[in-house]
Amino acid sequence: MGSFKASLFILALDLLVGVLSNSLIQLNNNGYEGIVIAIDPNVPEDETLIQHIKDMVTQASPYLFEATEKRFYFKTAAILIPEKWKTKPEYVRPKLETFKNADVLVAVPNPPGEDTPYTEQIGNCGEKGEKIYFTPDFLAGKKLLQYGPQGRSFVHEWAHFRWGVFDEYNNDEKFYLSNGKNKPVMCSGAITGKNVIKKCQGGSCITRACRPDRVTGKYEEGCEFVPNEQQVEKASIMFDQSIKSVVEFCTEKNHNKEAPNQQNHKCNLRSVWEVIRDSEDFQKTTPMNTQPPTPTFSLLQIGQRIVCLVLDKSGSMATGDRLNRLKQAGKLFLLQTVEQGSWVGMVAFDSAAHITSELRQIQSSADRDALIASLPTVAAGGTSICTGLRSAFTVIRRKYPTDGSEIVLLTDGEDNTISGCFNEVKQSGAIIHTVALGPSAAKELEELSKMTGGLQTYASDQAQNNGLIDAFGALSSGNGALSQRSIQLESKGLALKTNQWMNGTVIVDSTVGKDTLFLVTWTTQPPHILLWDPSGKKQDGFVVDSQSKMAYLQIPGTAKVGVWNYSLQASSQTLTLTVTSRPSSATIPPITVTSKMNKDIGKFPSPMVVYANIRQGARPILRATVTALIESANGKTVSLELLDNGAGADATKNDGVYSRYFTAYDTNGRYSLKVRALGGVNAARQVPNGAWYIPGSIENGKIKWNPPRPESNKNDLQGKQVCFTRTSSGGSFVASGVPASPTSDLFPPCKITDLRANIQGGRLINLTWTAPGDDYDHGRARRYIIRISTSILDLRDKFDNSLQVNTTDLIPKEASAKEVFAFHPENITFENGTDLFIAVQAVDEVNLKSEISNIAQVSLFIPPQTPPETPRPSVPCPDISINSTIPGIHILKIVWKWIGELQIGLN
Repeated sequence: MGSFKASLFILALDLLVGVLSNSLIQLNNNGYEGIVIAIDPNVPEDETLIQHIKDMVTQASPYLFEATEKRFYFKTAAILIPEKWKTKPEYVRPKLETFKNADVLVAVPNPPGEDTPYTEQIGNCGEKGEKIYFTPDFLAGKKLLQYGPQGRSFVHEWAHFRWGVFDEYNNDEKFYLSNGKNKPVMCSGAITGKNVIKKCQGGSCITRACRPDRVTGKYEEGCEFVPNEQQVEKASIMFDQSIKSVVEFCTEKNHNKEAPNQQNHKCNLRSVWEVIRDSEDFQKTTPMNTQPPTPTFSLLQIGQRIVCLVLDKSGSMATGDRLNRLKQAGKLFLLQTVEQGSWVGMVAFDSAAHITSELRQIQSSADRDALIASLPTVAAGGTSICTGLRSAFTVIRRKYPTDGSEIVLLTDGEDNTISGCFNEVKQSGAIIHTVALGPSAAKELEELSKMTGGLQTYASDQAQNNGLIDAFGALSSGNGALSQRSIQLESKGLALKTNQWMNGTVIVDSTVGKDTLFLVTWTTQPPHILLWDPSGKKQDGFVVDSQSKMAYLQIPGTAKVGVWNYSLQASSQTLTLTVTSRPSSATIPPITVTSKMNKDIGKFPSPMVVYANIRQGARPILRATVTALIESANGKTVSLELLDNGAGADATKNDGVYSRYFTAYDTNGRYSLKVRALGGVNAARQVPNGAWYIPGSIENGKIKWNPPRPESNKNDLQGKQVCFTRTSSGGSFVASGVPASPTSDLFPPCKITDLRANIQGGRLINLTWTAPGDDYDHGRARRYIIRISTSILDLRDKFDNSLQVNTTDLIPKEASAKEVFAFHPENITFENGTDLFIAVQAVDEVNLKSEISNIAQVSLFIPPQTPPETPRPSVPCPDISINSTIPGIHILKIVWKWIGELQIGLN
């Protein structure tokens, strides 16, 4: 019977397979519907911004339509307006649209003046992005010279966001050597322009042609490719969408495969159009025969938060202290997580539903206490989830429409009738967050979250993992201002033996400290609780709730910045500690950690990817210690160190997104994710996936330079050490196809994605890369295969037939270590101007091979020999009297030479 239930579980949840995303976008008859464009609450009120957004999307739609061979256009979009802006009759309340699931965010630039439109991409080639970012000045058309028309830039970013393609320029390496000649990094190569440099001194500037370095052959630093304003080439949008003639993406016919850009690096030399063509969107559409309609817009304004708790109190909730753990987690939510001013109601259900509290606005601690008193205290009866949901709709509708309201649904019971209210849920416009408690929670529960854009979480019966409190602690508002959100600093538990201590520290950093709460729970008897603030002062005043087996202390005002120490003592029971706080300032953004898996179902033996995004506002936090804790339905917890090294599962180095592969499946069913982060460096924001900042243009033969791109302060680039602690619930996912006892190694090493090559001392080639593991990015590979070719396509498509390098002495290191290897090319023609391409493959103990690495390129440049100087015969000095013409002739030659160089640069 157990295996039959498990089969039904997997069958029901197979519907949810896919990249995990809360986006509401749907592709309907070639038109994208449900795009959510949110205006950040910190953007000053400006009604013209709404029109600028409309204009951008309206201009972008026909451009997208033509660029995709009449396949796609923008059909509908919702503009999310901050709550603090003035209300208008045409502004309506959102339904499922929130700031958290917005596809486009309009925010003030950070640092000021950095208005580059960009897309946050944490995945690899072909994987959807997270969010597109614009600034008010960009949308207002104040950056036309630097980025071109807003609608064209939107299409550039949409390609990043929707189809997972990458830029075809390279700000770090603007030129590369090919057959001994410098070429600009771009696609296609038919774009015309000049390679020039602008030199300024003492307030005057000259423009001249770029000069190659005599030793390396590469252009001098500061050299720029400036395109001609008038072009005939149609590609490519991912290089420079601002050029009027550019209306297409690069295809396999005109794609520059040798250019060292992100598109080639991440997409295995494939053109942008090839990646788009392989997308799910492309596969389910055909070209249209008519012109698309103009996009339509809905204007939505955020209102007060309305949330109803729907809590299971069926007989099974008496098992394993579940009902009491529910009370503990519910109390944390009502005391701390839900924001002041919110409306909260409550429904308890078994086989019937019971309204325990009508909607009540939280305006004081008395309101919070009254709601806490409404939490269920007795468990009995069956499980009818739909009955509970219908009662929640009733509670909400007595005061407000259900559009945009939230329901927190917790259940531990089976219910095979849950699909009976799916249509009601869809029509309600409510967002449903689900909490699955224990191994037998209803199998279709996650479908409710999936269809409404809610959070899905899972908590096991292992109280020391604190899963239920973490789930409720993660339910801060998706629309509230960041300054009002509850942030979890610590979540820890331990099963103690006789008179054992649970000791630790929590860091309260300067970005948080308001409404700080320390919460302790236990399973049998109240523990001995000791807490000291950073000055060493002991903190008293814990409120003890013996019935609910919990105690809490709310720090008045703003908690002291620094290290707080705690010691908890108990015997033969489980303790947990949870610490939450709110931002200390409405203007300084707090350090936040958000975490998730790349998919909501893991199909064995395919790996999952864990992501943790750590930042302060738009600025990434680098070099943090980040650990993911993944708990299975069996109660087993796997600990993974997450890395921001640009290797293995991590797509981009030093972007504040920490990643790792997860392969340690031990059973089918639900898994939960929690991430812990400690310390790091607050660095300047980088823009890896955005529109090209155009250095200038050539009009009628004259170069018109744009203002230089704003540069971050050097201190910002170096980063500042920040001390903090955070924990983050990453929700849940489901594993399927896991064998009862795996008999063989099915996981190969991961692909090497950061192979780099350079030439040193003549023909010695140095390679560096990050070591993969035996199983993706875990363990140690057995050996490497390195092959070379003078043809980049032969190396990619015929790797096994390409010339192999001797790697007998190359012993792989542990995963994530830095590998270094040098060799002299043998048995291959390698002379001046030769381009050589290199790739690596890792092999594990059972001969499973990784994918072929990214392809690195070197170009052999032999500096021309400088002829020895011939001694000149000594001659008498010429007469340099005022009547002599010789010095005048010499000076005239110098002047004409300088004018010639200047003219070359200008032309």
